[in-house]
Amino acid sequence: MFDIFGRRKQDRETYGDRLPPGQKLTDGWPVLNYGSTPRIDLDKWEFSVWGEVEEDLSWTWDEFLALPSTEVTSDIHCVTAWSKFDNEWEGIPFRAVMEHIRPKPGAQYVMVHSYGGYTTNVPLADLMDDDAMFAYRHNGKDLAREHGGPMRLVVPKLYFWKSAKWVRGLEFILEDKPGFWEMYGYHIRGDPWKEERYS
Repeated sequence: MFDIFGRRKQDRETYGDRLPPGQKLTDGWPVLNYGSTPRIDLDKWEFSVWGEVEEDLSWTWDEFLALPSTEVTSDIHCVTAWSKFDNEWEGIPFRAVMEHIRPKPGAQYVMVHSYGGYTTNVPLADLMDDDAMFAYRHNGKDLAREHGGPMRLVVPKLYFWKSAKWVRGLEFILEDKPGFWEMYGYHIRGDPWKEERYS
């Protein structure tokens, strides 16, 4: 049996500790956006780093893709209570980007910025996990535009709204502050294992 999101109606005990509290497994990938899906010209695409850093940086699409890449398999968990297991991602590890960034002392938070104006805040410590990355492929195919293509952030340990679609840059900040959904009542961090859905 499936619900309207394509979630299999099986409880958490079936999956042990792999499925966070309050989540149901889906075979699909629901598309949930606020606003329209941006159309991004790769010839004009730019990824920038600014804020509390020693030097502002920017990459073109080709320059960014020249950074070391990796493949990671991870589960994702949406705040709307669906989870999708075994997603195969290909992209640039966050750590590979950090090798070029020199944050100023105390800059322990990042505001992620996207094309279309979306923002979300993420602690730098969460971004430094082995599986955090800027993904451009999913399950062997280029990332679809409705799912954040050409590139999205993926932070599997947090609810999926933290994995910003259409990512275009990082603003390093000294104190944690809310991004778009956080200003509308979503939790400031968003740990699915603690059910940090809303503030």
